[in-house]
Amino acid sequence: MSEPRVLFARHALLAHGWEANVLIEWGAGGTLLTVAPGAVHAGEPMADLVLPGMVNLHSHAFQRALGGLTETAGEGPDSFWTWRQLMYRFARQMTPEHIEAIAAQLFSECLRHGYTSVCEFHYVQRDQDGVMYARPAETAERVVAAAQLTGMGVTMLPVLYSYAGFGEKPLAPEQQRFRTNAADVLRIVDSLEPLRSGQVEVGVAPHSLRAASLGQIREVLAVLPADRPLHIHIAEQQGEVEQCLAFSGQRPVRYLMDQVALDARWCLVHATHLDDGEVAALAARSAVAGLCPTTEANLGDGLFPLAPFLAAGGRIGIGSDSHVSQSPVEELRWLEYGQRLLHQKRNVAASPTQRRVGDFLWQSALHGGAQASGRPVGVLATGKRADLLVLDSDHPNLAGIGAEDVLGSFIFCGNDNLVRDVMVGGRWVVRNREHIAQGAIAQRYKQTIAELRRLRP
Repeated sequence: MSEPRVLFARHALLAHGWEANVLIEWGAGGTLLTVAPGAVHAGEPMADLVLPGMVNLHSHAFQRALGGLTETAGEGPDSFWTWRQLMYRFARQMTPEHIEAIAAQLFSECLRHGYTSVCEFHYVQRDQDGVMYARPAETAERVVAAAQLTGMGVTMLPVLYSYAGFGEKPLAPEQQRFRTNAADVLRIVDSLEPLRSGQVEVGVAPHSLRAASLGQIREVLAVLPADRPLHIHIAEQQGEVEQCLAFSGQRPVRYLMDQVALDARWCLVHATHLDDGEVAALAARSAVAGLCPTTEANLGDGLFPLAPFLAAGGRIGIGSDSHVSQSPVEELRWLEYGQRLLHQKRNVAASPTQRRVGDFLWQSALHGGAQASGRPVGVLATGKRADLLVLDSDHPNLAGIGAEDVLGSFIFCGNDNLVRDVMVGGRWVVRNREHIAQGAIAQRYKQTIAELRRLRP
């Protein structure tokens, strides 16, 4: 007998804030049919605290396998650039089967912590010898298969990656697995077309202005359907800014904005190092700033200028990037804490209409993440995907507090995972904190990691 497609929430977070006694119904295809506050409970399954699932707008799934292996100091100063060399060497060993097993483990972890959608910035396209697979979308299909196994919604973003630096510098041998030109990326997009559904969208990600030329980006834009999302790494490191200035005479974000029609379909990942003019201009273009605080901290990138960007009306979302953390709570907590340390102030992420920092952060990341994903997610509303979280209202951190204080406690209090149940596309994929396929996925991941560590150079 199938489970009922209805849930009664004593408190649910809707687009405008918390509402009481909300009846939530969804169809067989995973789309919300009814979201009705002020309902009367008539025996439906019930939950105390329900909120929309979070969008993880920036992921390199294969990097989950590096977790904890890059935390030993080298002979000289360590940086993003020395970390990148370690990542390249590790990536050279992976097979498509490894990539799928790692992605499934990652997605099951992300789901248990409250992510229900992921934007996969996917750039391992070739085999270990740098040869394109017979199926050009082989590895991308593996990541989508992992998402389908776990229940994660996914926006697949095949990466355009042709060069090792500004001025079309040739790729190094360790980068050959990532090599694509505009025709390659468009061929992968075409191959993925049959997989598009309520759970799967497909866009494109020029890796960076270092790795993709503006001519190539324009070539892709001329063919890609106009409603598909576009993501790009940009201004992550001071070294990148200096290289772009030397090459073009402009900073990276300004250079991109002057050369490409930047609009709401774009997500600029990191955008860490902006000047005042870029902050205002980026906010005005309605593009999303894709912020990944745990990875940015792990790599020593720097701190995004959050306060002026928000003051200018900028849109933000969060991602776990290299997956040193799989928790949206940790990303949002450190997004705020980084700003408190930078400005020596408290409660930075707020607005005149929303003074509660937890609510402001969660809702802002939902809206920006949904935009960046190109999918109908991020809000409990009719016509959107039935992606939701049920928090553990029996946990001491949530005991006896009003709904208006739930997100403040959820994000800023303690380290226990307060996500109890998770639904994606109308399907319960986490129950009582355990993913429905957790045992089999973990076993396959352990076997994969054992193989990769034996091969580790």
